[in-house]
Amino acid sequence: MPYDFRDDIPDSARKVLPPHARTIYKEAFNSAWEQYKSPEARRGDSSREEAAHAVAWKAVEAKYRKGDDGNWHPKS
Repeated sequence: MPYDFRDDIPDSARKVLPPHARTIYKEAFNSAWEQYKSPEARRGDSSREEAAHAVAWKAVEAKYRKGDDGNWHPKS
């Protein structure tokens, strides 16, 4: 289920990520949703949704880091 808007992403991501990071999450999820529609394209027995969420978090982590304060900050 691709997301139309960045605030449509799951609460677990929406509530902790700043707006730009939510956009990254949404775009990465939607791309992975298409890329991993075939079970053969995924590793192990993960579902399409699990694979897409994993890719989305990795995309966020490439540009943001979780600080000691618990908030997500852009990487320098």
